[in-house]
Amino acid sequence: MTMSKGSNVPVPAPAVRIELGWGSGAGVPDADASALLLSSSGKVRSDADFVFYNQPAHSSGAVRHDGKTTSGAGVSDVLTVDLARVEPEIETVVLAASADGGTFGQVPGLYIRVLDAANGAELARYDSADATVETAFVLGELYRRQGAWKFRAVGQGYSSGLEGLATDYGISVDEPQQAAAPAPVAAPAAPVAPPAPVTQQPAAPAPPPPPPAAAAPVRLTKVTLTKDAPSVSLTKQGGTSGGMRVNLNWEVRKQFKGWGAKLGRAVAMHADLDLDLCALYELADGRKGVVQALGNAFGALNQPPYILLDGDDRTGAVATGENLTINLDHIKDFRRIVIFVTIYEGARSFADLNATVTLQPQHGAPVEFSLDECTVPSTVCALALLTNNGGDLVVQREARYLVPDRGVSPQRTMDHAYGWGMNWTPGRK
Repeated sequence: MTMSKGSNVPVPAPAVRIELGWGSGAGVPDADASALLLSSSGKVRSDADFVFYNQPAHSSGAVRHDGKTTSGAGVSDVLTVDLARVEPEIETVVLAASADGGTFGQVPGLYIRVLDAANGAELARYDSADATVETAFVLGELYRRQGAWKFRAVGQGYSSGLEGLATDYGISVDEPQQAAAPAPVAAPAAPVAPPAPVTQQPAAPAPPPPPPAAAAPVRLTKVTLTKDAPSVSLTKQGGTSGGMRVNLNWEVRKQFKGWGAKLGRAVAMHADLDLDLCALYELADGRKGVVQALGNAFGALNQPPYILLDGDDRTGAVATGENLTINLDHIKDFRRIVIFVTIYEGARSFADLNATVTLQPQHGAPVEFSLDECTVPSTVCALALLTNNGGDLVVQREARYLVPDRGVSPQRTMDHAYGWGMNWTPGRK
């Protein structure tokens, strides 16, 4: 159902997926979805009512930021809202997008869709066509009316970006520290009067305890790794505890190039591409292993190896791609981790692959990067190397395509490239 600005429709589903989408292409800035949970005052109750890439889940479990996916010539960023779990004090859930590196006037085909989370049926859609210099946009809102939920198409823009939008709804944003103002010059001292006779006074009551420190303001920064700036410290970004989700998203049903066995020339193929996200790990006590779908080696989060593969996406069609979760409460137990991806079926190389890797700590800024163009007949790619550097886990962008020798598995090829020294046997899904 396509809507006009200002119109509203009932939302009969108990839980919905909110899809904010736009067209991709050269010169198009990236965009990010966010949600703000507002009370009857029209403001958030606290900074915890802001759900976005740096704070991907609300404490109530009602709203979650699921992340981006790319399909064809479009990109979408997804939020999940469980309306049945929204706290009674919350009257409105504002659904917004912010541009990263440009304005929404440069973003073609901006839209918002409300889908029934149970069956994927579209309940509402609003297409925004009048953006110009705005760098943040409120596309819609879910709101209560007489005990039921409704969706309204809003289409209100901000030229002050995500920071301006967030502060307008009562969020405290972490800003660069300003230099302290110089202390005022003291006035000349007045003549000192002779001291009065000392008399014993009762002890003054103890001062009241200081109020609790205010919560740290929200940080809007993101970290993008490039060839020129390939590494980052998770400690410096605040990612020192909780789970860190490692997400791989790729474009499906596109023309991929394989490599001819005799001539090494490009051969076009059309197929659903099945990629497998994997991790080689080495623990501080010397134990080594792999986390992967092959052989059902999915790992574990609260016991060694403290790495869990969430599942095996065999089509690339789900919104969240493939995900690993690393338990940062056990940084001291890691020595190093190599996160890599293999082609299970659907192509003979990574040529023409459009993939993005995002590392999202529970606390701290997300770390993201894209893969370079593949120019070799590679079926395995090292994505990132995580190294324990004195208790600090450092993320190094690898984006390294490897070409297995004939008869050698992608996993054994990765092992050899990074010196793991493991024994490998054939495995199946």
